[in-house]
Amino acid sequence: MVFKRLILKPFYQIYEKSLCRQLDRDNLPKHIGIILDGNRRFAKSINIPMEKGYLRGQQKLEDVLEWLWDLDVKVVSVWVFSTENFTRDLEQVSTIMQMAEESTIRIREDQKVHSRGVKIRYSGDKEALPESLQAQIQETETKTEKYENHVLNVCLAYGGREEMTTAVKRIAKQVKENKLDVDQITETIIDQNLYTNGLPDPDLIIRTSGSIRLSGFLMWQSIYSELFFTDVMWPALRRVDLLRAIRSYQGRKRNYGK
Repeated sequence: MVFKRLILKPFYQIYEKSLCRQLDRDNLPKHIGIILDGNRRFAKSINIPMEKGYLRGQQKLEDVLEWLWDLDVKVVSVWVFSTENFTRDLEQVSTIMQMAEESTIRIREDQKVHSRGVKIRYSGDKEALPESLQAQIQETETKTEKYENHVLNVCLAYGGREEMTTAVKRIAKQVKENKLDVDQITETIIDQNLYTNGLPDPDLIIRTSGSIRLSGFLMWQSIYSELFFTDVMWPALRRVDLLRAIRSYQGRKRNYGK
């Protein structure tokens, strides 16, 4: 497998340059959402521990963010852990939470985040997370809140139905407290009560690892998103795979239901 990659590497480099030339820099998606799927299957496929599979996935995320920021994509939303994932083996969940905390600290201290002006925010049920992780998230959001060049939206302990349920509860509370009349509830009001309040809807959503579904990712926000599914498992994603997704997006005519 390693020998095969070495043989093919020059060809992929040529193909990658070709894809870059094909991209219309005036028609890049402003907001890309990514479902990071396949970390465990990747680890199993190359016979490494599950923890190392997730570590490779973290490293891949850093690479992909660099690629997207180089293209000047303004907003990136990444789904790294769902509310349903809490039902997994307790030891596995604990390991992922520890890795998430370490990753939160590392990205906060990454000078590239600050030099590029990346605002980092987290979407999800933060109260379901360990208190130590909540504290690191708060510090990271505070430290980057004034940046305006890019936004990294980390969907952690996130579920689409859970987000909608939370929004309904927030709106119902406003109605109950006479701060909002039922007839005043609009799409804008719903938007304002979602975790992603203030972010544009995703133009393109990418899912790795072969599953052809969104699984509730940004349910409300993705109504007019273009979708791209690839069989490549997340830790194995290459820059050419990302460029293919963007090229596919640019080849579509977006009518927004009109």
